[in-house]
Amino acid sequence: MEEKVNIELKQLSVGYQQQGEAPLEVLKDLNLSAAPGEMVALIGSNGIGKSTLLRTLAGFQPWFSGDVLIKGRSLKILNARETARTMSFVSTEIVRVPNLTVFDMVAYGRFPYTNWIGMLTEEDQYIVSDAIRKVGLEGFEKRPVMQISDGERQRAMIARALAQDTPVIILDEPTAYLDVSNKYEIFHLLQLLAFEKKKTVVLSTHDLNIALREVDKLWLIAPEGNYQGAPEDAVLKGWLNQLFRNEHIGFDEQEGEFFFKKDFRAKVKVEGQGLPLTWTLRALNRKGYQIVMQAEPDFRVRAGENEWEVILSDKTKKFNSIYQLLAYLE
Repeated sequence: MEEKVNIELKQLSVGYQQQGEAPLEVLKDLNLSAAPGEMVALIGSNGIGKSTLLRTLAGFQPWFSGDVLIKGRSLKILNARETARTMSFVSTEIVRVPNLTVFDMVAYGRFPYTNWIGMLTEEDQYIVSDAIRKVGLEGFEKRPVMQISDGERQRAMIARALAQDTPVIILDEPTAYLDVSNKYEIFHLLQLLAFEKKKTVVLSTHDLNIALREVDKLWLIAPEGNYQGAPEDAVLKGWLNQLFRNEHIGFDEQEGEFFFKKDFRAKVKVEGQGLPLTWTLRALNRKGYQIVMQAEPDFRVRAGENEWEVILSDKTKKFNSIYQLLAYLE
């Protein structure tokens, strides 16, 4: 059966005009797609062109060649109202409009559907209120946007996109400047929008560890080429190692995380089980110790419940925290 696609990039080349200079092409020959209900993470190094691509997909700037298809129709043939009913865009720009309330900002999402004087119908007002409720901002309707937190402001921006009710939602770094808790909350909210509403959510992010765990598909932009597939495909096919041209950064295919490469200080064999073992291994690895199973270690560590032992050739020392253990090894 042919896959249903909400958005498709066909041989797309994007860039921007430069005053007094030749146009600059930053990405070319992109062939990427996303289906209804998919949450897609666009990842790549800084300056590679992710924001340029997203602004192009949102209809804010023209592209050089190829095409962008939304439900099989070229974005080029859609007028402004049709585009606004097809695609919504959330940026990281901070809204600084005095006296603009949360309700008013979310209500802007209904403008593609209002009459020529922009009046909200009773149904529009319900849709706005429902979007605010869905992002967890009920009770914030009259709160000025300039007086809410960064996390709450991002929720309000997503509510505006939800009120716009488009099949495709594009977000440029939606978790930038947010703390860990808010980052996971935003990812969870976008997951629900994709899964429950069958919307296509495309977002750029530098939170790679979260993206690898939570999204349905990756669009990976690398100097060697462009790839798409499940996060697990990206790991198994080695795509993620192309993200950084940095000899100090690697990707752990077993743990599914990026790490700093270190010169090993000594060999250690660790014994234990459960969470104490897991976090002791992480701590020793972080400090540059080589974990061995069969090779002869320079020393051994036993990880227990609230007790750690370092076993050297001539003595044994006990500690009641990993911090104390690491301090002793220094």
